[in-house]
Amino acid sequence: MGHIELFIIAVGLSMDAFAVAIAKGLSVQQVTSRHSLCVGGWFGSFQALMPLLGFYLGVTFSKCVESVDHWIAFILLGLIGFNMIREAAACEKVVPDPDFSARTMFLMAVATSIDALAVGVSFAVLSVDIWSAVAIIGITTFVLSIVGLKIGNIFGCRYKSKAEFFGGLVLLLLGVKILVEHTFI
Repeated sequence: MGHIELFIIAVGLSMDAFAVAIAKGLSVQQVTSRHSLCVGGWFGSFQALMPLLGFYLGVTFSKCVESVDHWIAFILLGLIGFNMIREAAACEKVVPDPDFSARTMFLMAVATSIDALAVGVSFAVLSVDIWSAVAIIGITTFVLSIVGLKIGNIFGCRYKSKAEFFGGLVLLLLGVKILVEHTFI
């Protein structure tokens, strides 16, 4: 898997964090450097950590599933993508929460990065360079979280569901691409 594909996956994975960052941007009068570093740091770190954990879990069991690894990647990416699209269509009302405490940010970072754990498992069966993947995912999420924070502060919640839909579609299409490449090519 090349750097461009990893970047596309990173953008898709970061859309949950982006959407939550938009909501956090709604909760403050003015976004400060502290807010930006807090949101970007928590989300970027966990989006990088979870695929790493998933990768090592996947490596541990990769020999057992070698013959169906492309199906596993397809199913994991497909389910994550479908779930993100479904959540985007739900059109939930966001209640802005101005709490940037470590406990709150930890819980939000874990919640938005669970998908990245599953992607890390698929990276193991696809033999991805995990360190490049982790760096690309972490940096992309860091930057997009800060952008989401500022967008939320300026424009409100208008783009939250579109971001989640786009992220889900990207992951779903990448799952199909992996399946097609390993099945027909």
